[in-house]
Amino acid sequence: MTVEDPWAVDSATAWLPPSTRGLGIGTVRPMERVAVVLAEDNLLVREGLVSLLAGTGFVEVRAACSSLPELFEAVDVFRPDVVLTDIRMPPGHSDEGIQAARRLRDTHPELGVVVISQFADPAYALAVFDAGTRGRGYLLKDRLDDLGRLVAAIRAVAGGGSFIDEEVVDALIRSRSRLVDSPLQALTPREREVLAEMATGRSNAAVAARLNVSENAIGKHISSIFGKLGLTEDEEVHRRVKAVLVYLAGRGG
Repeated sequence: MTVEDPWAVDSATAWLPPSTRGLGIGTVRPMERVAVVLAEDNLLVREGLVSLLAGTGFVEVRAACSSLPELFEAVDVFRPDVVLTDIRMPPGHSDEGIQAARRLRDTHPELGVVVISQFADPAYALAVFDAGTRGRGYLLKDRLDDLGRLVAAIRAVAGGGSFIDEEVVDALIRSRSRLVDSPLQALTPREREVLAEMATGRSNAAVAARLNVSENAIGKHISSIFGKLGLTEDEEVHRRVKAVLVYLAGRGG
């Protein structure tokens, strides 16, 4: 585990991220420093991420780890705001990032977690958000060169929100398969249209403008969608994100 010193960055010249796209929901943390613990077993990727984040002026990498046990140790020692973790790393090279997201939900409930993965499989995305969407993000590894998107995800989960990279959403939409017994079958054609627009990360106002209806009508459609998908009010599970994940996976649960 490598400990990184905080960077002193002149606020007048601090890097500002470009406008970002993605399904980001919740309160976005203001432009203040976010303490991060990074977990990535590939040395080049790990050092590259540390270097990229150093230039933002918004992220303080307190520790860089290469395994799941080191990650849990670093979280206890350095008390970060956010964990940025690869989905596969030692000791098992299977789903350690998902394991971390689940365990930290119990041990450090206020800690945000962004899982980075090369997999655009609905099962992986659903697993990350399964225990709740609050403070969770999912990004594709091959999109990490888009620093604005990465910083937006870190800021979103630090503020208790959620973030799904637009590229993940697009890939899931392209690859999804609809099951005959899916609760999506209960949706009307208009509700399907609304849910499809939600899956691109559009707000209610943007969906209304795109479908040429009132924002109030969109709100009613969304309430109906939540009801038909069985998504009741729950502070721990953000219904908008959960509805989109059900749509992308083509199934309930």
